[in-house]
Amino acid sequence: MFWNVTLKLLEGFSQTLIIFGITLVFSLILGLPIAFGSMSRFKPLRWLSRTFVWAIRGTPLMLQVIIVFYGPALIWDGISPLSRMTAVLVAFIINYSAYFSEIYRGGIEGIPKGQYEAAQTLGMTKSQIFFKVVLLQVIKRIVPPMSNEILTLVKDTSLARIVAVKEIIWMGQEFIASRALLWPLFYTGVFYLVFCGILTLVFAKIEEKLDYFKV
Repeated sequence: MFWNVTLKLLEGFSQTLIIFGITLVFSLILGLPIAFGSMSRFKPLRWLSRTFVWAIRGTPLMLQVIIVFYGPALIWDGISPLSRMTAVLVAFIINYSAYFSEIYRGGIEGIPKGQYEAAQTLGMTKSQIFFKVVLLQVIKRIVPPMSNEILTLVKDTSLARIVAVKEIIWMGQEFIASRALLWPLFYTGVFYLVFCGILTLVFAKIEEKLDYFKV
């Protein structure tokens, strides 16, 4: 029984990993242009970016998943054009790109202006200043808050079950309905603990590698 439960939960955990991996990659990429938009001197773009971030961060991720999946159905005759997994991924990527953008913005704006001015006096271009002077310092500054958000993402994947995506928590709950077994649901916590533990070790190594770069 234990082996059968483990195999079933591993099946659900594979969906959890898919949600986690795709969300992480695309939200990390999308968060950067949103951060630049929030820092833009062009007021309409800055206002738009900051309003987007405010709206996303101010509403629950669960509600966003429901809106993305069921919202389009109001237009397409009650049928959503998005699959359940696609809707979850879209909602998660939008949500986490907003959070990551603020981490990026905080890291970039935290660099003293004197460093920009010193680089300009040396005749460096804006791109050279960013990649050769600013970027490494930004990476070091954002690793701790970024690691916290990524660990939160691992646990937030459980919200996918709200639209019946069969991630690991869904699989654990199925044993309650079909066999009146409660322990498989608690057993899912082991998978989260192990995965978060591995990520914690990875982030600790990254921070250790960046220790040589003092800011």
